[in-house]
Amino acid sequence: MTELSDALAGAQHYDLEQPRYAGAPVWPAHEPGVLLKLHRRHEAGLGEARTSASALLVMAEHSGTHIDALCHQAENLELHGGVRVDAQVQTPEGFTQLGIDTVPPLFARGVLLDCADAGHAIGAEALERAAEGLEIGAGDVILIRTGAGALWHDREAFLAAGGIDASGSRWCAERRPLAVGADNMAWDVPGEDDPELGSLPGHLILLVREGIYIIEALNLEALARDGVREFAFACLPLKLRGGTGSPVRPIALV
Repeated sequence: MTELSDALAGAQHYDLEQPRYAGAPVWPAHEPGVLLKLHRRHEAGLGEARTSASALLVMAEHSGTHIDALCHQAENLELHGGVRVDAQVQTPEGFTQLGIDTVPPLFARGVLLDCADAGHAIGAEALERAAEGLEIGAGDVILIRTGAGALWHDREAFLAAGGIDASGSRWCAERRPLAVGADNMAWDVPGEDDPELGSLPGHLILLVREGIYIIEALNLEALARDGVREFAFACLPLKLRGGTGSPVRPIALV
């Protein structure tokens, strides 16, 4: 018990979630992102000294720092593993297979690949260079810094930032990670189509074909600033039955 307490007391944690607020950057299809409004307030004249306040929270699954469930994307109306999208699988209340509620808490070794100087489209060669000296194994979590995370409070600049191209997604998939993540809006390069796979090719490669979770809109600035390349990674999706994704607050522990 003492050894565990000492180890935890001596560890440093990094909060990898971006702050959530109305007007924060969000993929256009997921507007308005997040809304929080007080519906109970601290007010005088309620009959006793104690008062209460609470808020109504309205949030898109894919707003802010979030993880994609495997049901989020399909290819020719098939989800990962050949699950056919039909009325039994895709219901008005969500998915009966591969929903976010089927994603376990993610605890794994994490690695940071800093590609902030690699340009608008980050490909396999840039990832290979960033990974020099790191051994990436099956079941690890690969996090990629594009530099977009530093632009979070500049909505237009953040939404215009680059991402990972199809070759970069294939490079990651070949290493059989538990999940991948990046600090930009959509993992992929927004607005750029791949000649073979079309829009968001990484979503097709990773989620549908390989069954690898994608975490988006991470804050990786402190990790990169401190030169941390290897860490314990924890990420717990909300257990939203049938959901296609979930807001998360990932943590790196060193």
